[in-house]
Amino acid sequence: MPHLIVEYSQNLAPFPEAEALSELNAAVTASLEIADEADLKSRFVLADSFEVGTAPAQRAFVHAQLRLLSGRSPEAKKDLSERVAGVLRRLAPKPAGVMVQLSVEVVDMDRGSYVKERL
Repeated sequence: MPHLIVEYSQNLAPFPEAEALSELNAAVTASLEIADEADLKSRFVLADSFEVGTAPAQRAFVHAQLRLLSGRSPEAKKDLSERVAGVLRRLAPKPAGVMVQLSVEVVDMDRGSYVKERL
């Protein structure tokens, strides 16, 4: 915990994934909500097959999901989502003529059923 998964549509490739991962990890772990920076696991997922809406317009998306153990305040979750959005807002490709939608979601993971070990 936590897990940060960033999905983006194929029409935004090449996405500066290495730079974004570094900046995302720095932004998230700077929060007092993250006790140990080594606990953050981040990754990018490229959506090869996607559709945004129903119109034939040029559209793209970037969606981040930050999964955290439950128990954080709404204010803490909002701060974390804004940290992630700020990095993605700055680094996401913005091709001319393409509407890019950015979204960030903070998801609570159940503490009682979550298992984590360092091997």
